[in-house]
Amino acid sequence: MHRSIADYAMIGDCESAALVSKDGSIDWLCLPRFDSRAFFASLLGTPENGRWRIAPSDLEFTTTRAYRDRTLILETTFSTATGRATVIDFMPPRDGVANLMRIVVGLEGSVDFDFDLVMRFDYGRAIPWLTRIDRDTLVAVAGPEMLTIRAPVNLHGEDMHTKGHFTVSAGDRLVFSLTHQESHHDPLPAADVEAALAETEDFWTEFSSRCPDVGNWTEEVRRSLITLKALTYRPTGGIVAAVTTSLPEEIGGSRNWDYRYCWLRDATLTLMAFMDLGYFEEAEAWREWLMRSVAGDPAQMQIMYGVGGERHLLEWEVPWLDGFRESQPVRIGNAASEQFQLDIYGEVADLLAQARAGGLAAHPRSPALAHSVMPFLEKAWRRPDDGIWEIRGKRRHFVHSKVMAWVAFDRAAKMAAKVGGGENYASHWRSVAEEIHADVCEKGFDKELGTFVQSYDSQALDASLLHIPLTGFLPADDPRVLGTVAAIEKRLLRDGLVIRYDNEDTDDGLEGEEGAFLACSFWLADVYAFLGRFDDAVTLYERLCSLKNDVGLLAEEYDPVSDEMLGNFPQAFSHVGVIITALNLARAKGPAKERTLADGEAAE
Repeated sequence: MHRSIADYAMIGDCESAALVSKDGSIDWLCLPRFDSRAFFASLLGTPENGRWRIAPSDLEFTTTRAYRDRTLILETTFSTATGRATVIDFMPPRDGVANLMRIVVGLEGSVDFDFDLVMRFDYGRAIPWLTRIDRDTLVAVAGPEMLTIRAPVNLHGEDMHTKGHFTVSAGDRLVFSLTHQESHHDPLPAADVEAALAETEDFWTEFSSRCPDVGNWTEEVRRSLITLKALTYRPTGGIVAAVTTSLPEEIGGSRNWDYRYCWLRDATLTLMAFMDLGYFEEAEAWREWLMRSVAGDPAQMQIMYGVGGERHLLEWEVPWLDGFRESQPVRIGNAASEQFQLDIYGEVADLLAQARAGGLAAHPRSPALAHSVMPFLEKAWRRPDDGIWEIRGKRRHFVHSKVMAWVAFDRAAKMAAKVGGGENYASHWRSVAEEIHADVCEKGFDKELGTFVQSYDSQALDASLLHIPLTGFLPADDPRVLGTVAAIEKRLLRDGLVIRYDNEDTDDGLEGEEGAFLACSFWLADVYAFLGRFDDAVTLYERLCSLKNDVGLLAEEYDPVSDEMLGNFPQAFSHVGVIITALNLARAKGPAKERTLADGEAAE
C-alpha cells in the first residue's frame, strides 16, 4: 500500500504521542516520552515492527475522520456495505502512567471489525512475553517495560500477533485501552475509559476555548495552537520540533533526521505565538525550560536539547527498520546537537526581550546570562559556523548567523538600557551590534546581484535572509531588502513555495534533494505583509493552509511536484508559522512588528 505522511493524525497527552492512519492503524507510539523507544514503529518499517489496527473486515470500506471540535480526540468513521461505525482514539491527560484508549461505536446497521495488535518494544525489534491475566486483560513484558492491553473481545495469538474479530451494531460501544508502566510493578487496575474521554474533552476544550478571534483564520490558528500544546512536554515546558524521527525530506532519500527534541531556533516565534494569543502559562513554561537548558558555559550552549534539557543526543542508525517507503537510514538521536551555530545566542536574547515586551516578569537569571554570554559572543561572532540549517559540510560565515549575533547585542543593549546601572553595558553592546551590522552589510551583500547572500564570498541565496527585515536588522523597504526579496522570489520559489536554498548552489554535505520548507514560505508571507503587499501575503498564507491534511496538520516540508508532505510530522515550526502569519495579517501590530520594536520593556 502506498502510504502518505498526510494519511496520519496525531493523538497525545502532552508527554508523548501516537500517529493514527486513515485505516485505523496506530503506526507510531513512543512511551513514556516523545523521545522514548517506540512500541509501534511500523511507520518506519512494516506491520511486523509494531502497530495496533482496528478496522473493518470488509476491505471495501470508506473513511471520514475529524478531531472532535476544539480537541485532540480523533474520530474515524468507517462505512461498509452493511453499516457505519466510529473509532474514537485519544490519550487522556496523564495521571502517573500513559494510557492510549480506543472506543468503537456502532452507528448504523452492523460492521465486522478485525483487531490486529503487534507489540514490538525497542523501535520494532523486541518481541515481548505475553501473559493473559483474565478474560479481557493481556500483559506484555520485555525488560524494564510493560504494556497492559484490555479488550472486551476474544483475542488469540497468531504468528506473533494478537488478533481478534468482533461485530458492532448500532448503539454498541466497546472500549479498549493500552497502559504503559514499569515491568517490576503489578498491572494497574483498569481505568474508566468513558470517564477518561470526558476528562480529555474537558482538558482540550478548556485550553482551546481561550483562543481569541483572529479574523478569517481563527479556526486555523486554534488547530495549530492545539497542535503546539500537544507537542509540549508538560512536565518541563519543552516543545519538540515533531513527534517523529526519520520521515524523509525526499522519498527514498537519506535526509532523515530525529526531530523529537527541542530547538532553540524556534524559541522566539514560539514564545510570541503563545503570548500573542494570551497563553502566558505556556509561554512562561517554555522560557523556563530554555533558561534551565542553556545554563552553564556559553561555549557549550547547544542548538537543541532533550525535552528535559538533556544534552547528550547521540545519533545512531537503526538497521532493522526499512524506513518510510524505504527511505533509509532511520536515525535515532541527532548529531547536529554538537554543531556550533551563532544564531542560537540571538534567539535566546530575543526571547528574553520579547518575553518582557509581552508582559512576562523579568527572569531573575537574565542579567547573569547576559554577562556570561555576551563576552563569549563578542569574540565568537567572527567565527564561521554550521548555520541555521545544520549543514553537514564546511563551516562558513553565514549571513543569517551574523544577523542573529547582531540581534543578541541589539536586544541585550536595549534591555540593559532599561536597568539601573546598565548604561555602560548598553553602550558597549550597542557598539558591538553596530560593528556586526557594518560587517554584514559590507561582506554579506552582493552589489552585482543586488541581494544579500547565504554566506560571505558566495552568491548562493538562502531563505533565512528573510529574517533581515523580520528581526529589525534593516527596514523592510530598504532597497537591499527589496532586492533580496526579489531574488528569493526568482530563485527559491518552487510552484509558489519557498525552498531553504538551492542544492545546486550549496554544498550541504548531503546527497539528494528536499521539498519546500513550509516555515520559509510563512516568513515570505510575513515580509509581504511588512511591505504592504497584503494581497500577496493572504494568497500565500491561504495556499499554505490549503496544504494541511484533512485533520489540519502540516509536516516540515511539501513537494509541489508530487503534491505530498515531506519531513517529520506534525512540525511545530510549520504550525508556529500558521499562528504568527495569521496574527500579522489580522492585526495592525502583529508579532512581526512587535519583534522589531521590542526593547525589553514590558508593554503597558
